[in-house]
Amino acid sequence: MDSSRGPRVLPGTLSQGITRRGAIGALAAASYKRLLGANDRVQVGFIGYGLIGVQHVKDFKNLKDVDCAALAEVYQPRLEAGLAAMGGSPKPYGDFRKMLDNKDLQAIVVCTPDHWHALLTMMSCAAGKDVYVEKPMTLFIKEGRWMTQVARKHKRVVQVGTQQRSGKHYQHARALMQSGYIGKIMSVRFASSRNISPGFMVPPDSQAPAYFDYDMWLGPAPQRPYNKMRGIYHFRWFWDYAGGQMTNLGAHELDIVQWVLKAKGPKTAYSAGGRLVLKDGCETPDTQDAIWEYPSCTANYSIREAAAGPPTQGAGLQFFGDKGSLTINRGGFAIVSDIKTDPLVTVPGVRQGTHPIGGPSVPPNVPSEPWIKELKEPGSSDDQFADHARNFVDCIKSRQRPISDVEEGFEVSTAYHLANLSLQLGRKLQWDAEKEIIVGDKEAAAKLERPYRKPWDGVLRGLLG
Repeated sequence: MDSSRGPRVLPGTLSQGITRRGAIGALAAASYKRLLGANDRVQVGFIGYGLIGVQHVKDFKNLKDVDCAALAEVYQPRLEAGLAAMGGSPKPYGDFRKMLDNKDLQAIVVCTPDHWHALLTMMSCAAGKDVYVEKPMTLFIKEGRWMTQVARKHKRVVQVGTQQRSGKHYQHARALMQSGYIGKIMSVRFASSRNISPGFMVPPDSQAPAYFDYDMWLGPAPQRPYNKMRGIYHFRWFWDYAGGQMTNLGAHELDIVQWVLKAKGPKTAYSAGGRLVLKDGCETPDTQDAIWEYPSCTANYSIREAAAGPPTQGAGLQFFGDKGSLTINRGGFAIVSDIKTDPLVTVPGVRQGTHPIGGPSVPPNVPSEPWIKELKEPGSSDDQFADHARNFVDCIKSRQRPISDVEEGFEVSTAYHLANLSLQLGRKLQWDAEKEIIVGDKEAAAKLERPYRKPWDGVLRGLLG
C-alpha cells in the first residue's frame, strides 16, 4: 500500500464516507426510531472478543430488546468463539470497517485493546452508530476531546464502560456523600496490589500466526515486530497500547472519585515509581504512587504488582470526611463514624494525667459519641454490568445522554493520563480543566497528543475536519 496517499478507500465503505465530511451524518430521533423496526429491537455489533468482550456479549445478549447481530475480530479463533457465544446468526467481519457500513446496525460495542478505543468510537459515530466503549476511554489526553467533539457533531450516544456508576449502592453512596453525610470530604484513597513476580517474561519477537491480522491489530499504534506478549491480553503492559494498572484498574476508581466530587479534573497530578522489581521486558510500572489535588480534597492511589500486602490492602475506595469515612467496592459499601469528643482528649497523656505541668488537661467524664449512624449496603458486580448495558440501550431509544457520558469519560481519563505523564517526566504537573491544558510545562504539554500511524492518521483528519 502506498501510505503516502492516505487511507485506502474501498467502494461503499466507511473510509469513503468519512471524506464526504459527515454525509453519513447524524440521524434525527424520529428516523432513528424507524431504524429500530416495528419490534423496537436494537441491532448491536461488537468489535473485539477478548476478556471484557465475553462479558459484554453476555450482558447485551440477556437484554430482551437487543440482537447481537455482528462481530468484528482480527484473531480468527476468537471470532469463531464470539459468534458461537452470540447465538442466532450474527455476521462475521475480519475488517471492522465493513461492519460499520452495515446499515442494519444501530450500535457498536468497542472492546478492543486501549489504543483502538478512541478511533473506533469516532469512526462508529461518523457511521451513524451509537457506541459503548470500554475503559480506559483513551490512550492519551487529547483523544477524549476529539471523541466528545465527534460524538456531539453526529449526535451520537456514547457510553463509557465504567459500569460502577450503574451500581445501585454506588448511586446511594454518592447521594449520601453529596448530601454531607460523612461531612466535608478532604481525602480519598485507593490501592491495587498483587504479586506477579518474576513477571510476564517477554519472549523473542517472531512471526504473527496466520490466523491473526497483526497489522490491523496494531492499527494507529507504532509499527513493531510481532511479539505474542504485545498482542493478546498482555498489551496493557506496553506504553504503545495502554497505561498499565493506572489506566486499567485506576480508571474505575477515579471515575467514582470525580463523579462524587462533581470535578472536571484535578488541579495537579504527581506520580512516582517505575518497573522497579519485575525485569521481564514489559514497560508499565510495577510500583506507582500518585496523588491528585482537587479543589476540595486530595486523592491518592498506590499500585503494587510485586507485593500483595496484607488482606486489607486494596479493600476498596475510601472517602474520608470530617464526620466519618465511607469504603466502597463492587460488593457494597460501609460507613464508619468518627467519634465526637473534646479535642483535648486526643492529646497524648491527657487522659492518663501524665502531661507536664502547664500543659492541656480535660475534666473527667468527657462524653464521646459517634458523629453519624454507621451504615452498610451490599452490591452486585453482575448487576452493574447488566444495568450499564441497559442504560445504554435505553438512551439509544430516548436519545438522552447515558450515565457514563463521553465528556465525563474524557475528564476522568485526563486525570489518570496526567499521573502517568508525571511519572514519565519525573515532576508534578498543573492542569487547567477549563482550558484543558498543562500549565507552565511545554515538554509535558507536547505529550497531550500522540501521532497515529498511517493510514489511520488520515482517517483521523477526516473525522476532525
